[in-house]
Amino acid sequence: MRAQRDTGVAPTVPGRSGASALRVWLWAGKTGTFPAMCGRFTLRASSEDVAAFFETNGPVPELRPRYNIAPSQPVAAVRAEETSRELAMLRWGLIPRWAKDAAIGSRLVNARAETAHEKPAFRDAFATRRCLIPADGYYEWQRSGDRRYPWFIGTKTGSVFAFAGLWERWRMRTDVRLGGTLADARSGDVIETCTILTTAANAVLASIHARMPVMLPRDAFGPWLAGEAVALDPYPPEALSVHRVSSLVNRPGNDDSRCVEPSTDSSDAEQRRLM
Repeated sequence: MRAQRDTGVAPTVPGRSGASALRVWLWAGKTGTFPAMCGRFTLRASSEDVAAFFETNGPVPELRPRYNIAPSQPVAAVRAEETSRELAMLRWGLIPRWAKDAAIGSRLVNARAETAHEKPAFRDAFATRRCLIPADGYYEWQRSGDRRYPWFIGTKTGSVFAFAGLWERWRMRTDVRLGGTLADARSGDVIETCTILTTAANAVLASIHARMPVMLPRDAFGPWLAGEAVALDPYPPEALSVHRVSSLVNRPGNDDSRCVEPSTDSSDAEQRRLM
């Protein structure tokens, strides 16, 4: 499927409305299959550090360092409990509770921050099931001619941050049989899934892609989880670190520290100069 240009402006979400509709594409390129935006990210921090940063309570799932998290995989998410926060594992790719087929989740890994409050796939979750998705970096692919070049984006401090997310519960139907990571699911099982909100890219990242994931400042964690008004603006460009990486990240099976290392390919010099 050919990638479509996604234009939009950074929204400010009033009250309980304002964030995102889906946009996910697969890009066929010379080096393999390219993910949607935002379609890959990293989380290298320990379970204990993530739990402490987000001030969660209760059991903490074991997290191993991840350098290439991809859609359909389990991802860590922070959700609000009655008086606290919990750290849970959710499948990346939101399946609306009314969906007849879980395959829709592969098309709902992102939700556009301008329209989620009104889109059938997201509006219920936007109103009552928001989450924070811990990360410490993500990848984006820049188009140049007939090629696409991967970039790694993180904070200059290298610290953990949070994507604004939505989550949902979907109950397996009796007439459905699934494959892949859901092959063991049976009728009546409840599958919890999530999506990442996106907004317009900031001034630095716009030369790579027109969109970027919503990265919430720490003082917005509580209001976002509580369903309050939150500005879903582009993250300040001066706070970000950006560098080209190799095509290793194109394949989800490559999940080690080489994915985030700066590219040494001499053909990337012009791409780096543009940034």
